Amino acid sequence: MDTKPPLPPFSAETAAHKARLAEDAWNSRDPDRVVQVYTPDTRWRNRVEFPVGREQVHALLERKWAKELDYRLIKEVWIHSDHRIAVRFAYEWHDDCGQWFRSYGNENWEFNPQGLMTRRFASINDLPIKDTERKFFWPLGRRPDEHPGLSDLGL
Repeated sequence: MDTKPPLPPFSAETAAHKARLAEDAWNSRDPDRVVQVYTPDTRWRNRVEFPVGREQVHALLERKWAKELDYRLIKEVWIHSDHRIAVRFAYEWHDDCGQWFRSYGNENWEFNPQGLMTRRFASINDLPIKDTERKFFWPLGRRPDEHPGLSDLGL
């Protein structure tokens, strides 16, 4: 089985690095890339969906990014333990009518010894925002290192 460093047990530094790698992958909006960090039998809770396995997760991500256009995400570690990480996140996106949203939430992650995520439980809330309220203004893709994080943005 492949490994996806950093590997558990996590320190504050390695948990933050793991969260940034996840953020970077999700900002690619590439389901093929994203599913590679999960175990083949990964178990999720994402809003009202409960996918099991990479194939179902891949399908969820395809639906997600077909709906959530111009998606930009920031993750921040809340707390970590040996093989678990809890993050908070916010992302901005718009629908096909041009309405912008900021989605807020928390994720609980559990990893196997190879650094692959076995479980992901997400709670997410959507807030309609005006274009003038947006805070995430980098080109689509990876958030630049100099762009403020959630705490810096007051989120």
